[in-house]
Amino acid sequence: MPKETAVYTHGHHESVLRSHTWRTAANSAAYLLPELRSGQDVLDVGCGPGTITADLAALVAPGTVTAVDTAEDVLDKARGAAEAAGVDSVRFAVADVHDLDFPDDSFDVVHAHQVLQHVGDPVRALRELRRVCRPGGVIAARDADFGAFAWFPAVPVLDDWREVYRRVARANGGEPDAGRRLLSWARGAGFTDAAITATATTWCFATPEERAWWSGLWADRTTASGYAGLAVDGGHATAGRLAEFAGAWRAWGAAEDAWFMVPHGEILCRV
Repeated sequence: MPKETAVYTHGHHESVLRSHTWRTAANSAAYLLPELRSGQDVLDVGCGPGTITADLAALVAPGTVTAVDTAEDVLDKARGAAEAAGVDSVRFAVADVHDLDFPDDSFDVVHAHQVLQHVGDPVRALRELRRVCRPGGVIAARDADFGAFAWFPAVPVLDDWREVYRRVARANGGEPDAGRRLLSWARGAGFTDAAITATATTWCFATPEERAWWSGLWADRTTASGYAGLAVDGGHATAGRLAEFAGAWRAWGAAEDAWFMVPHGEILCRV
């Protein structure tokens, strides 16, 4: 959900969707689940291919979920995910998180997963999410923190990959270390400390199957996704250097004792 001056770093290449379609409410929105009730109206911002969206719809039925993204093509995939899950209470729309086409106080729950790291003005985005959330409702945001990624064994080239990725993301108008900033952004958007619950959770990839999946999708993403074009066109890396990064990902994934942690910051903001 990029703002008018930001570019979505990842794009919707197959290697990106391979990751996004793995996400569920259980592995990506557990901090929100205790807040969900039957009959609530939910806004899912930056829904992507819609696997989390479909879970949310099942949890709040017969309430409705409105799923929005900036890309019509990925909304088609989200429609397919809802159909496959057997939920018929989801509406879809193209939307900009900074200028949502909904009246004030429209939703009980507003959810944004891995969105604020890709916008140039996350404080403004949170103010807009607050505008469309009803009094008594909750805004939930969760973002990874690339600077805090941790892995074993050490593969020095992956340190270089991370620094190049962070440069590309910031050149596109985003903030790849968003997780640690969510609390600050929420306070900047006008939420008081008493209204904010800030937490953190992780993804961890440690089994042979998880390592192969995680390393493979990042190797492919590094050389074939929209990110690759942005990295080369922006002068951040050559195609040859990106190929080195992809090789480092595959080398890490082949290690028998490999382990990778992706930390996330989370906020629940009560309106």
